[in-house]
Amino acid sequence: MKTIFEKNTDTDGITFTDEGIKADFIDRRFLRESSCNLPNIGELEVLRHYNELSDRNFCIEKGFYPLGSCTMKYNPKVNELLASLDGFQNLHPAQSDDDSQGALELMFKLQEALKTITGMDYISLQPAAGAHGELTGMMIVKKYFESKGEIRKKVLVPDSAHGTNPASAALCGFEIVSVKSNEKGQVDIEDLKSHLDSDVAAIMMTNPNTLGIFEEKVLEISNLMHQNGSLLYYDGANFNAIMGYTNPKLMGFDVVHLNLHKTFATPHGGGGPGAGPVGVVESLKEYLPVPVVDYDGAKYFKKYDLKHSIGNVRDFYGSFGVLVKAYAYILMMGENLKEASENAVLNANYLKEKLKKYFTLPYDVPCMHEFVLSGENLKHNTGVSTLNVAKALMDENTHPPTVYFPLIVHEAMMIEPTESETKFRLDEFVNVMIKIYNEANSNPEKIISAPYTTPVKRVDETMAARHPDLKFTE
Repeated sequence: MKTIFEKNTDTDGITFTDEGIKADFIDRRFLRESSCNLPNIGELEVLRHYNELSDRNFCIEKGFYPLGSCTMKYNPKVNELLASLDGFQNLHPAQSDDDSQGALELMFKLQEALKTITGMDYISLQPAAGAHGELTGMMIVKKYFESKGEIRKKVLVPDSAHGTNPASAALCGFEIVSVKSNEKGQVDIEDLKSHLDSDVAAIMMTNPNTLGIFEEKVLEISNLMHQNGSLLYYDGANFNAIMGYTNPKLMGFDVVHLNLHKTFATPHGGGGPGAGPVGVVESLKEYLPVPVVDYDGAKYFKKYDLKHSIGNVRDFYGSFGVLVKAYAYILMMGENLKEASENAVLNANYLKEKLKKYFTLPYDVPCMHEFVLSGENLKHNTGVSTLNVAKALMDENTHPPTVYFPLIVHEAMMIEPTESETKFRLDEFVNVMIKIYNEANSNPEKIISAPYTTPVKRVDETMAARHPDLKFTE
Protein backbone atom coordinates (compact mmCIF):
# COMPACT_ATOMS: atom_id res chain seq x y z
CA MET A 1 0.00 0.00 0.00
CA LYS A 2 1.43 3.34 -1.03
CA THR A 3 1.76 6.13 1.53
CA ILE A 4 2.63 9.79 1.34
CA PHE A 5 6.18 8.90 2.37
CA GLU A 6 6.94 6.86 -0.74
CA LYS A 7 8.75 9.12 -3.20
CA ASN A 8 7.74 9.75 -6.80
CA THR A 9 5.19 6.97 -7.18
CA ASP A 10 2.14 7.63 -9.26
CA THR A 11 -1.35 6.09 -9.16
CA ASP A 12 -4.13 7.38 -11.41
CA GLY A 13 -2.70 10.88 -11.59
CA ILE A 14 -1.90 11.14 -7.85
CA THR A 15 1.75 11.57 -6.86
CA PHE A 16 2.86 10.77 -3.31
CA THR A 17 5.91 12.72 -2.07
CA ASP A 18 7.63 13.66 1.19
CA GLU A 19 5.71 16.93 1.11
CA GLY A 20 2.31 15.31 0.72
CA ILE A 21 -0.07 14.31 -2.04
CA LYS A 22 -0.10 16.02 -5.42
CA ALA A 23 -3.09 15.40 -7.69
CA ASP A 24 -2.22 16.08 -11.34
CA PHE A 25 -5.86 16.12 -12.42
CA ILE A 26 -6.65 19.17 -10.23
CA ASP A 27 -6.07 22.63 -11.71
CA ARG A 28 -3.00 24.16 -10.07
CA ARG A 29 -5.03 27.26 -9.15
CA PHE A 30 -6.82 25.16 -6.57
CA LEU A 31 -3.76 23.55 -5.02
CA ARG A 32 -2.23 24.97 -1.86
CA GLU A 33 1.40 26.04 -2.29
CA SER A 34 2.15 26.57 1.39
CA SER A 35 1.22 25.17 4.76
CA CYS A 36 -2.39 25.77 5.78
CA ASN A 37 -1.12 26.87 9.18
CA LEU A 38 -3.74 25.06 11.24
CA PRO A 39 -3.50 25.56 15.02
CA ASN A 40 -2.13 22.66 17.03
CA ILE A 41 -4.56 22.58 19.94
CA GLY A 42 -6.48 20.00 21.92
CA GLU A 43 -10.10 18.96 21.65
CA LEU A 44 -11.14 20.96 24.72
CA GLU A 45 -9.94 24.23 23.19
CA VAL A 46 -11.67 23.40 19.91
CA LEU A 47 -14.95 22.84 21.76
CA ARG A 48 -14.60 26.09 23.66
CA HIS A 49 -13.87 27.97 20.45
CA TYR A 50 -16.96 26.73 18.61
CA ASN A 51 -19.18 27.11 21.65
CA GLU A 52 -18.08 30.73 21.91
CA LEU A 53 -18.89 31.24 18.23
CA SER A 54 -22.33 29.67 18.64
CA ASP A 55 -23.06 32.00 21.56
CA ARG A 56 -22.61 34.93 19.21
CA ASN A 57 -25.48 33.74 17.01
CA PHE A 58 -28.74 35.58 17.51
CA CYS A 59 -31.84 33.39 17.54
CA ILE A 60 -35.41 33.55 18.77
CA GLU A 61 -34.41 31.77 21.98
CA LYS A 62 -32.09 34.67 22.85
CA GLY A 63 -34.20 37.74 22.13
CA PHE A 64 -37.03 39.46 20.30
CA TYR A 65 -37.16 38.89 16.56
CA PRO A 66 -39.75 41.29 15.01
CA LEU A 67 -38.48 40.65 11.52
CA GLY A 68 -41.51 41.52 9.39
CA SER A 69 -41.79 39.99 5.89
CA CYS A 70 -40.86 36.63 7.47
CA THR A 71 -42.81 35.40 10.49
CA MET A 72 -40.25 34.38 13.14
CA LYS A 73 -42.56 32.61 15.55
CA TYR A 74 -41.33 30.17 18.16
CA ASN A 75 -40.66 26.61 16.95
CA PRO A 76 -41.90 24.17 19.64
CA LYS A 77 -39.15 21.75 20.60
CA VAL A 78 -41.58 18.83 20.76
CA ASN A 79 -41.80 19.05 16.97
CA GLU A 80 -38.06 18.35 16.74
CA LEU A 81 -38.48 15.33 19.01
CA LEU A 82 -41.26 13.87 16.88
CA ALA A 83 -39.40 14.43 13.62
CA SER A 84 -36.38 12.59 15.05
CA LEU A 85 -38.31 9.40 15.85
CA ASP A 86 -36.63 6.36 14.27
CA GLY A 87 -39.57 5.59 12.02
CA PHE A 88 -39.30 9.01 10.44
CA GLN A 89 -35.60 9.81 10.67
CA ASN A 90 -34.31 6.49 9.38
CA LEU A 91 -36.88 5.91 6.63
CA HIS A 92 -35.30 5.91 3.18
CA PRO A 93 -37.29 7.85 0.53
CA ALA A 94 -36.75 5.05 -2.02
CA GLN A 95 -38.52 2.45 0.11
CA SER A 96 -41.69 0.96 -1.30
CA ASP A 97 -45.15 2.24 -0.47
CA ASP A 98 -45.83 -0.93 1.50
CA ASP A 99 -42.84 -0.20 3.74
CA SER A 100 -43.72 3.49 4.14
CA GLN A 101 -47.37 3.41 5.17
CA GLY A 102 -46.84 5.46 8.34
CA ALA A 103 -44.98 8.24 6.53
CA LEU A 104 -47.44 8.26 3.63
CA GLU A 105 -50.35 8.41 6.07
CA LEU A 106 -48.79 11.43 7.77
CA MET A 107 -48.28 13.18 4.43
CA PHE A 108 -51.81 12.39 3.28
CA LYS A 109 -53.31 13.69 6.52
CA LEU A 110 -51.15 16.83 6.31
CA GLN A 111 -52.50 17.38 2.79
CA GLU A 112 -56.04 16.99 4.12
CA ALA A 113 -55.38 19.42 6.98
CA LEU A 114 -53.93 22.03 4.63
CA LYS A 115 -56.92 21.59 2.31
CA THR A 116 -59.23 22.34 5.23
CA ILE A 117 -57.19 25.34 6.39
CA THR A 118 -56.75 26.91 2.93
CA GLY A 119 -60.03 25.82 1.33
CA MET A 120 -58.12 24.42 -1.64
CA ASP A 121 -59.18 21.16 -3.28
CA TYR A 122 -55.77 19.55 -3.84
CA ILE A 123 -52.32 19.94 -2.28
CA SER A 124 -48.74 19.12 -3.26
CA LEU A 125 -46.13 18.91 -0.49
CA GLN A 126 -43.12 18.83 -2.82
CA PRO A 127 -41.82 22.42 -3.01
CA ALA A 128 -38.85 23.09 -0.76
CA ALA A 129 -39.56 26.68 0.31
CA GLY A 130 -41.94 29.59 -0.14
CA ALA A 131 -40.25 30.96 -3.25
CA HIS A 132 -40.05 27.42 -4.64
CA GLY A 133 -43.78 27.12 -4.02
CA GLU A 134 -44.31 30.38 -5.91
CA LEU A 135 -42.29 29.07 -8.84
CA THR A 136 -44.26 25.82 -8.79
CA GLY A 137 -47.54 27.73 -8.74
CA MET A 138 -46.56 29.90 -11.69
CA MET A 139 -45.40 26.83 -13.63
CA ILE A 140 -48.91 25.44 -13.07
CA VAL A 141 -50.44 28.70 -14.33
CA LYS A 142 -48.27 28.64 -17.44
CA LYS A 143 -49.02 25.02 -18.30
CA TYR A 144 -52.73 25.53 -17.68
CA PHE A 145 -52.95 28.13 -20.42
CA GLU A 146 -50.64 26.20 -22.73
CA SER A 147 -52.88 23.12 -22.44
CA LYS A 148 -55.84 25.32 -23.44
CA GLY A 149 -53.96 26.60 -26.46
CA GLU A 150 -53.71 30.12 -25.03
CA ILE A 151 -50.45 32.04 -24.96
CA ARG A 152 -50.76 34.60 -22.17
CA LYS A 153 -47.61 36.55 -21.52
CA LYS A 154 -48.37 38.94 -18.63
CA VAL A 155 -48.63 38.59 -14.86
CA LEU A 156 -49.92 41.44 -12.70
CA VAL A 157 -47.98 42.12 -9.49
CA PRO A 158 -48.92 44.82 -6.93
CA ASP A 159 -46.17 47.36 -6.28
CA SER A 160 -46.12 46.33 -2.60
CA ALA A 161 -45.50 42.63 -3.38
CA HIS A 162 -42.66 40.47 -2.12
CA GLY A 163 -39.76 40.54 -4.54
CA THR A 164 -39.99 36.81 -5.08
CA ASN A 165 -43.37 37.28 -6.82
CA PRO A 166 -42.08 39.00 -9.95
CA ALA A 167 -38.95 36.85 -9.83
CA SER A 168 -40.96 33.59 -9.85
CA ALA A 169 -43.19 34.79 -12.68
CA ALA A 170 -40.21 36.02 -14.71
CA LEU A 171 -38.48 32.65 -14.34
CA CYS A 172 -41.53 31.14 -16.04
CA GLY A 173 -41.15 33.55 -18.94
CA PHE A 174 -43.92 35.98 -18.00
CA GLU A 175 -43.74 39.73 -18.48
CA ILE A 176 -44.28 41.55 -15.16
CA VAL A 177 -46.82 44.37 -15.01
CA SER A 178 -46.82 46.42 -11.81
CA VAL A 179 -50.16 47.46 -10.30
CA LYS A 180 -50.21 50.61 -8.19
CA SER A 181 -51.38 50.91 -4.59
CA ASN A 182 -54.07 53.40 -3.63
CA GLU A 183 -54.12 55.84 -0.71
CA LYS A 184 -55.18 53.00 1.62
CA GLY A 185 -52.14 50.91 0.74
CA GLN A 186 -54.29 48.44 -1.18
CA VAL A 187 -54.46 47.43 -4.84
CA ASP A 188 -55.75 50.31 -6.96
CA ILE A 189 -58.73 48.76 -8.75
CA GLU A 190 -58.79 51.32 -11.55
CA ASP A 191 -55.11 50.81 -12.27
CA LEU A 192 -55.65 47.05 -12.29
CA LYS A 193 -58.52 47.43 -14.78
CA SER A 194 -56.29 49.46 -17.09
CA HIS A 195 -53.94 46.49 -17.43
CA LEU A 196 -56.54 43.77 -18.00
CA ASP A 197 -56.57 42.23 -21.46
CA SER A 198 -56.49 38.79 -23.07
CA ASP A 199 -52.72 38.63 -22.53
CA VAL A 200 -52.95 38.58 -18.72
CA ALA A 201 -52.45 35.10 -17.25
CA ALA A 202 -52.72 35.87 -13.54
CA ILE A 203 -52.32 38.27 -10.68
CA MET A 204 -50.05 37.43 -7.72
CA MET A 205 -51.32 38.81 -4.43
CA THR A 206 -50.56 38.61 -0.73
CA ASN A 207 -53.53 39.13 1.56
CA PRO A 208 -53.02 40.72 3.98
CA ASN A 209 -50.44 42.52 1.89
CA THR A 210 -46.88 43.44 2.85
CA LEU A 211 -48.08 46.60 4.59
CA GLY A 212 -50.05 44.36 6.94
CA ILE A 213 -53.31 45.65 5.46
CA PHE A 214 -56.19 43.41 4.37
CA GLU A 215 -57.23 43.89 0.74
CA GLU A 216 -60.85 44.98 1.21
CA LYS A 217 -61.73 44.61 -2.48
CA VAL A 218 -60.26 41.14 -2.98
CA LEU A 219 -63.60 39.70 -4.14
CA GLU A 220 -63.96 42.46 -6.74
CA ILE A 221 -60.41 41.72 -7.90
CA SER A 222 -61.09 37.99 -8.18
CA ASN A 223 -64.28 38.64 -10.16
CA LEU A 224 -62.45 40.96 -12.55
CA MET A 225 -59.65 38.44 -13.09
CA HIS A 226 -61.98 35.49 -13.67
CA GLN A 227 -64.15 37.48 -16.05
CA ASN A 228 -60.95 38.11 -17.99
CA GLY A 229 -60.22 34.37 -18.06
CA SER A 230 -57.22 34.94 -15.76
CA LEU A 231 -56.16 33.13 -12.61
CA LEU A 232 -55.36 34.41 -9.11
CA TYR A 233 -52.23 33.33 -7.27
CA TYR A 234 -52.12 33.66 -3.47
CA ASP A 235 -48.74 34.28 -1.83
CA GLY A 236 -49.23 32.58 1.55
CA ALA A 237 -46.38 34.41 3.29
CA ASN A 238 -48.85 36.30 5.49
CA PHE A 239 -51.27 33.45 6.11
CA ASN A 240 -50.42 33.52 9.82
CA ALA A 241 -52.78 36.50 10.11
CA ILE A 242 -55.99 34.89 8.86
CA MET A 243 -56.13 31.23 9.97
CA GLY A 244 -59.64 30.25 10.99
CA TYR A 245 -61.16 33.55 9.87
CA THR A 246 -61.01 33.23 6.11
CA ASN A 247 -59.01 31.41 3.45
CA PRO A 248 -57.77 31.91 -0.11
CA LYS A 249 -60.60 29.84 -1.62
CA LEU A 250 -63.20 32.16 -0.09
CA MET A 251 -61.32 35.11 -1.57
CA GLY A 252 -61.42 33.58 -5.05
CA PHE A 253 -57.83 32.41 -5.47
CA ASP A 254 -56.96 29.46 -7.74
CA VAL A 255 -53.39 28.66 -6.68
CA VAL A 256 -51.86 29.00 -3.21
CA HIS A 257 -48.49 28.44 -1.64
CA LEU A 258 -47.85 28.23 2.10
CA ASN A 259 -44.64 28.88 4.01
CA LEU A 260 -44.63 26.13 6.64
CA HIS A 261 -41.79 27.88 8.48
CA LYS A 262 -43.87 31.03 8.88
CA THR A 263 -47.37 29.81 9.61
CA PHE A 264 -46.81 26.32 10.96
CA ALA A 265 -43.74 26.83 13.14
CA THR A 266 -41.09 24.80 11.36
CA PRO A 267 -37.52 26.15 11.44
CA HIS A 268 -36.42 28.57 8.75
CA GLY A 269 -33.42 26.35 8.16
CA GLY A 270 -30.73 28.97 7.52
CA GLY A 271 -30.76 28.03 3.85
CA GLY A 272 -31.40 24.37 4.61
CA PRO A 273 -34.54 22.30 4.16
CA GLY A 274 -37.84 24.12 4.11
CA ALA A 275 -41.30 23.46 2.73
CA GLY A 276 -43.71 25.49 0.61
CA PRO A 277 -46.74 23.32 -0.22
CA VAL A 278 -48.94 24.37 -3.13
CA GLY A 279 -52.73 24.09 -3.21
CA VAL A 280 -55.01 24.38 -6.22
CA VAL A 281 -58.72 24.40 -7.04
CA GLU A 282 -60.44 21.46 -8.72
CA SER A 283 -59.80 22.69 -12.28
CA LEU A 284 -56.02 22.68 -11.72
CA LYS A 285 -55.58 19.34 -9.93
CA GLU A 286 -54.09 17.60 -12.99
CA TYR A 287 -51.27 20.17 -13.16
CA LEU A 288 -49.74 19.51 -9.73
CA PRO A 289 -46.20 18.12 -9.39
CA VAL A 290 -46.01 14.35 -9.06
CA PRO A 291 -46.18 12.31 -7.03
CA VAL A 292 -49.03 13.32 -4.76
CA VAL A 293 -50.02 11.06 -1.88
CA ASP A 294 -53.41 9.37 -2.16
CA TYR A 295 -55.50 6.81 -0.25
CA ASP A 296 -57.75 4.10 -1.74
CA GLY A 297 -59.43 3.07 1.50
CA ALA A 298 -56.98 0.26 2.15
CA LYS A 299 -53.51 1.75 1.80
CA TYR A 300 -51.67 4.99 1.11
CA PHE A 301 -49.76 5.31 -2.14
CA LYS A 302 -47.84 7.73 -4.35
CA LYS A 303 -49.86 8.81 -7.36
CA TYR A 304 -48.08 9.74 -10.60
CA ASP A 305 -50.81 9.70 -13.26
CA LEU A 306 -51.78 13.36 -13.45
CA LYS A 307 -52.60 14.22 -17.07
CA HIS A 308 -51.02 17.69 -17.24
CA SER A 309 -48.50 17.48 -14.38
CA ILE A 310 -45.63 19.96 -14.49
CA GLY A 311 -43.45 17.04 -13.35
CA ASN A 312 -41.23 16.65 -10.36
CA VAL A 313 -40.02 19.88 -8.74
CA ARG A 314 -38.03 18.29 -5.91
CA ASP A 315 -36.20 15.04 -5.25
CA PHE A 316 -38.65 12.43 -4.00
CA TYR A 317 -41.58 14.06 -2.15
CA GLY A 318 -40.25 17.20 -0.47
CA SER A 319 -38.55 17.89 2.87
CA PHE A 320 -40.16 15.11 4.88
CA GLY A 321 -38.73 16.09 8.29
CA VAL A 322 -40.17 19.58 7.90
CA LEU A 323 -43.56 18.13 7.00
CA VAL A 324 -43.55 16.05 10.19
CA LYS A 325 -42.94 19.17 12.28
CA ALA A 326 -45.72 21.11 10.56
CA TYR A 327 -48.20 18.26 11.03
CA ALA A 328 -47.26 17.99 14.71
CA TYR A 329 -47.88 21.72 15.13
CA ILE A 330 -51.28 21.54 13.43
CA LEU A 331 -52.35 18.58 15.59
CA MET A 332 -51.11 20.32 18.73
CA MET A 333 -52.91 23.57 17.94
CA GLY A 334 -56.12 22.29 16.36
CA GLU A 335 -58.80 24.98 16.44
CA ASN A 336 -56.36 27.16 18.37
CA LEU A 337 -54.75 28.03 15.04
CA LYS A 338 -57.46 30.68 14.92
CA GLU A 339 -56.31 31.99 18.29
CA ALA A 340 -52.73 32.14 17.01
CA SER A 341 -53.89 34.53 14.29
CA GLU A 342 -55.92 36.53 16.81
CA ASN A 343 -52.90 37.06 19.03
CA ALA A 344 -50.61 37.87 16.11
CA VAL A 345 -53.02 40.60 14.98
CA LEU A 346 -53.53 41.87 18.54
CA ASN A 347 -49.78 42.10 19.19
CA ALA A 348 -49.14 43.97 15.95
CA ASN A 349 -51.89 46.52 16.60
CA TYR A 350 -50.64 47.02 20.14
CA LEU A 351 -47.12 47.85 18.94
CA LYS A 352 -48.46 50.04 16.14
CA GLU A 353 -50.50 52.19 18.51
CA LYS A 354 -47.59 52.54 20.93
CA LEU A 355 -44.99 53.47 18.33
CA LYS A 356 -46.94 55.72 15.97
CA LYS A 357 -46.51 58.54 18.50
CA TYR A 358 -42.80 58.56 17.74
CA PHE A 359 -42.28 57.21 14.21
CA THR A 360 -44.32 58.06 11.12
CA LEU A 361 -47.19 55.68 10.35
CA PRO A 362 -47.94 56.14 6.63
CA TYR A 363 -51.14 54.06 6.73
CA ASP A 364 -52.90 54.72 10.03
CA VAL A 365 -55.49 51.95 9.87
CA PRO A 366 -56.02 48.74 11.86
CA CYS A 367 -53.37 46.31 10.70
CA MET A 368 -53.25 42.55 10.58
CA HIS A 369 -50.15 40.65 11.76
CA GLU A 370 -47.59 43.33 10.86
CA PHE A 371 -47.32 47.03 10.14
CA VAL A 372 -44.89 49.42 8.48
CA LEU A 373 -43.43 52.52 10.10
CA SER A 374 -41.40 55.17 8.31
CA GLY A 375 -38.26 56.82 9.66
CA GLU A 376 -38.40 59.52 6.98
CA ASN A 377 -39.21 62.39 9.38
CA LEU A 378 -36.59 61.18 11.85
CA LYS A 379 -33.97 61.15 9.12
CA HIS A 380 -35.00 64.61 7.92
CA ASN A 381 -34.89 66.10 11.43
CA THR A 382 -31.84 64.34 12.89
CA GLY A 383 -29.92 62.65 10.09
CA VAL A 384 -30.59 59.25 11.73
CA SER A 385 -31.75 56.81 9.05
CA THR A 386 -33.82 53.67 9.34
CA LEU A 387 -30.62 51.67 8.88
CA ASN A 388 -29.10 53.50 11.87
CA VAL A 389 -32.13 52.58 13.98
CA ALA A 390 -31.77 48.95 12.90
CA LYS A 391 -28.09 48.95 13.90
CA ALA A 392 -28.88 50.50 17.28
CA LEU A 393 -31.43 47.74 17.99
CA MET A 394 -28.61 45.21 17.80
CA ASP A 395 -27.17 46.66 21.01
CA GLU A 396 -30.51 46.07 22.76
CA ASN A 397 -30.83 42.27 22.43
CA THR A 398 -33.32 42.77 19.61
CA HIS A 399 -33.05 41.65 16.01
CA PRO A 400 -33.79 44.54 13.62
CA PRO A 401 -37.07 44.40 11.71
CA THR A 402 -37.09 44.24 7.93
CA VAL A 403 -36.01 47.65 6.66
CA TYR A 404 -36.49 49.54 3.38
CA PHE A 405 -39.33 47.24 2.34
CA PRO A 406 -41.91 47.53 0.93
CA LEU A 407 -40.41 50.01 -1.48
CA ILE A 408 -43.52 52.19 -1.59
CA VAL A 409 -42.72 53.40 1.96
CA HIS A 410 -39.58 55.54 2.29
CA GLU A 411 -37.27 54.61 5.19
CA ALA A 412 -39.56 51.67 5.92
CA MET A 413 -39.48 49.50 9.05
CA MET A 414 -41.71 46.42 8.76
CA ILE A 415 -42.50 45.10 12.24
CA GLU A 416 -44.11 41.74 13.02
CA PRO A 417 -44.24 40.63 16.66
CA THR A 418 -46.00 37.26 16.02
CA GLU A 419 -48.29 35.60 18.55
CA SER A 420 -45.39 34.02 20.43
CA GLU A 421 -44.35 37.15 22.32
CA THR A 422 -45.69 38.27 25.69
CA LYS A 423 -46.91 41.76 26.56
CA PHE A 424 -43.81 42.14 28.74
CA ARG A 425 -41.56 41.56 25.71
CA LEU A 426 -43.63 43.87 23.53
CA ASP A 427 -43.39 46.66 26.12
CA GLU A 428 -39.65 46.09 26.34
CA PHE A 429 -39.41 46.56 22.56
CA VAL A 430 -41.51 49.73 22.72
CA ASN A 431 -39.22 51.16 25.40
CA VAL A 432 -36.13 50.34 23.35
CA MET A 433 -37.58 52.03 20.26
CA ILE A 434 -38.49 55.13 22.29
CA LYS A 435 -34.99 55.15 23.78
CA ILE A 436 -33.43 55.07 20.30
CA TYR A 437 -35.83 57.77 19.10
CA ASN A 438 -34.96 60.07 22.01
CA GLU A 439 -31.22 59.51 21.58
CA ALA A 440 -31.54 60.19 17.85
CA ASN A 441 -32.95 63.59 18.71
CA SER A 442 -30.54 64.42 21.55
CA ASN A 443 -27.32 62.74 20.39
CA PRO A 444 -27.71 61.55 16.78
CA GLU A 445 -24.02 60.68 16.39
CA LYS A 446 -24.40 57.97 19.00
CA ILE A 447 -27.09 56.20 16.99
CA ILE A 448 -25.36 56.78 13.66
CA SER A 449 -22.23 55.00 15.00
CA ALA A 450 -24.10 51.97 16.44
CA PRO A 451 -23.76 49.05 17.05
CA TYR A 452 -21.20 48.99 19.84
CA THR A 453 -21.57 45.52 21.37
CA THR A 454 -21.60 43.19 18.35
CA PRO A 455 -18.52 41.22 17.22
CA VAL A 456 -18.60 43.07 13.89
CA LYS A 457 -19.41 46.78 13.95
CA ARG A 458 -20.26 49.00 10.96
CA VAL A 459 -19.94 47.36 7.56
CA ASP A 460 -20.60 48.57 4.04
CA GLU A 461 -23.65 46.45 3.17
CA THR A 462 -23.68 47.44 -0.49
CA MET A 463 -20.01 46.60 -0.96
CA ALA A 464 -20.39 43.33 0.95
CA ALA A 465 -23.34 42.24 -1.19
CA ARG A 466 -21.84 43.16 -4.54
CA HIS A 467 -18.16 42.40 -3.95
CA PRO A 468 -17.87 39.73 -1.24
CA ASP A 469 -14.29 38.93 -0.28
CA LEU A 470 -14.30 35.28 0.79
CA LYS A 471 -10.54 34.75 0.72
CA PHE A 472 -8.76 33.88 3.93
CA THR A 473 -5.87 36.19 4.77
CA GLU A 474 -3.37 35.53 7.53
